[in-house]
Amino acid sequence: MERDDIIEYSLHAHHDEEQGKKIRRKIWMVTAILTAITAVEVITGIFVKQHSSIWELVKWAFIILTLFKAGYIVLVFMHLGDEKKSLKYMILIPYFIFILYLIFILIVEALAVDSALKQYMGL
Repeated sequence: MERDDIIEYSLHAHHDEEQGKKIRRKIWMVTAILTAITAVEVITGIFVKQHSSIWELVKWAFIILTLFKAGYIVLVFMHLGDEKKSLKYMILIPYFIFILYLIFILIVEALAVDSALKQYMGL
């Protein structure tokens, strides 16, 4: 018995080959951008030693690149990139503010723990 209440949406995909090429090009571009950023992070993590003088800068670069990748993923995969600029900002700005708040809390708590450990150890 065949059900008549199930709709097969793939049969209603009305786009031609030109639109298909455009969609595939966009997918490859997104993949290339995310892969390039990840490769930069990995290569930097491999070659820069943690005790070097620029390690603090590298850590901040990792945070910034990760935030960029997260925002880009939201724009592309949640189809937010096709929306108006005001809607993009309304969704992304609170997200970035929350991330910055979490980083602030992380730094403040780390400094407090460091101070308490120094007091406890008598340094």
